[in-house]
Formats: sequence, structure tokens, C-alpha cells
Amino acid sequence: MSDESPKAPSLTSVSLEDPHLQPYAKHPGRAEALAAAAMVIGFLGFIGFGITYWLSDQTQWEAATLGGGMLALGAGVIAWGKYLMAQGPFVEERHEFHSTEAERDAMTAAIVERGGMVVQRRKVLGGLFALGSTAMGVVIAFPLIRSLGPKPATSRQATNTDTSLFATNWKKNSQLVTADGRIVKVADLGVGGVLTVFPKGYEGSSPDQTILIRLAQIGPNDPPFQLESPGRTDWGVQGYVAYSKMCTHLGCPVGLYQKLTQQLVCPCHQSIFNVASGCVPEFGPAPRPLPQLPLKVDAFGNLQSQSGYQQAVGPGFWERP
Repeated sequence: MSDESPKAPSLTSVSLEDPHLQPYAKHPGRAEALAAAAMVIGFLGFIGFGITYWLSDQTQWEAATLGGGMLALGAGVIAWGKYLMAQGPFVEERHEFHSTEAERDAMTAAIVERGGMVVQRRKVLGGLFALGSTAMGVVIAFPLIRSLGPKPATSRQATNTDTSLFATNWKKNSQLVTADGRIVKVADLGVGGVLTVFPKGYEGSSPDQTILIRLAQIGPNDPPFQLESPGRTDWGVQGYVAYSKMCTHLGCPVGLYQKLTQQLVCPCHQSIFNVASGCVPEFGPAPRPLPQLPLKVDAFGNLQSQSGYQQAVGPGFWERP
């Protein structure tokens, strides 16, 4: 610095009383409370979305909680920036001078400190913003994690369908019911009739969906309808047979029944299964028969299962190289 150049005034640390740090709001306390309330509502919205997504499939509530959380958190940040941050621009008249390296470093430090002071002044808002942002990031990851599907169990003996790809909720004496919970009776279907059924208490469950077919009008004292191998005749009852509705190709619902040929057709890739011979695939990409569900009739004429499925339902993923 030359001797003719005037010396720059020394730079001191910034303080909260600095006019440049005064908020725009006339009542900062109220503005801070409003921003904090909005961020809290946003945090609760994200938590609500996580709970709703994890426990149910109510898309309306998922949209309301996630959208409300993002809207409230954004409103809180906007209120913080608009009413509680220093408002500019500010012009400070000064004469031209040439600074030394030390003076430039001091100026840089003062600017950095001044910017950080505004954030330090509102520690509660900063913490709430961090909390809401963290909650948002966690719950947004839920759809990604859930889309990976169920976690396979370590053995085929597992019975919890939430952790196993080998088991269903069909068990011994499970009551056959429709999707709306109506109990299925032996007199409900005529020859050629079909019905999608579930075990009682698990209506609408995809792994448990089963197609019930009546192949013949047979009474309780008549000889059973004979199924060709690998079908099990003793698993039918009074002309009824039941098979898993999940195609063994890619899991599509096999719901198209041709009465004259006694065939089930998958609408996705046209796999055809012969119902009278244990639902073996006769055409299409399905690699194995549809699993058969053992049936019986109780004393009241209600259809029940003798046991659960004896093999895994759905695509044969374990058979792939």
C-alpha cells in the first residue's frame, strides 16, 4: 500500500445489532413462530406419509400427507427467507483504496461470518428444517425399497408370506370365501362355473388367489371326478377342483376358462393349462403346472381346504439358471 493511499478502517466482528442483519418483519418473533409451525407441520406430514405408505395402499392419503408435508416445509423456508433474513441491497460509501493481503483476508472472514450469523441467529428454524428434510428423504425412499418386493425366506418351510416366496396363507381347514368375504358353498356353482376364492381373513391377497372350477355335477356319495396325472383326484370334491390363479410364467392371473376343452388360459402370454390333468401347460411359456389346492366339504356344505398348497405358487424363479 502506498503512503499516499488512505488507510482502510480496521474490520471488526459482526454483531446481531448490525443494521445489515435486521430482519424484514416488524415482529420477528411472530414470523419465526409461523415458520417453525410450518416446518413442524411439514415434518408431521412426512411421518404421516411414511406410516400410510407402509401400512396401507390408500393413495389419496399418501398424496395428501406427502404433498402437505412438502408444501408446509417449503412455506416455512420461504417465510424464513422473506421475513427473517437481512433485506438488501445495502450500499456502503467508501473511498477507493488498495488493500493488503491481510486486509483482504479480514474482509473475506467478515463476509463469511456475517452470512453465518444469520443462520446462527435462528437455530430453532435451522434444526426444524434439517429435521423435516431428513424425514422427507427417509420416507421418499420407502417406495424404492418396497418396490424391490418381498424378502425371500431362508427355507421353504417358512410360513410367513411377508418374508417368504414359498408359502401362502392357505392352511388346513381354511374357509373358501369370495373377494367380498362371502363363504363359498358346494351348491354355488354349476358345471363349468368358475370363481376366484381366498382363505377367510385374507380376501384380496395376491399370493392366495385361487380359481375354483366345477368340472362335473357329482354328489357326496358318487365316485369322484377322475383327474389325469399329475392331478390329484383325492384333492377334488363333488366335481370341484381348485388351482393357484398365479401363472407359473410371470405371475399373471389365469382367469379365462374354456368349458368345452376344460382349459385355463393366461391372458398375458397365452399359456394354456389342462384342468382335467392337473393344469399341466399345453401351450405357451409357462414352465410347470399350476399348483393344486386340496379341497373338502364340511358338515354345513361349505368348501374348505384340506391343507395349504404343497408347492410354491407363482413364477418358478428357483428353476432358472
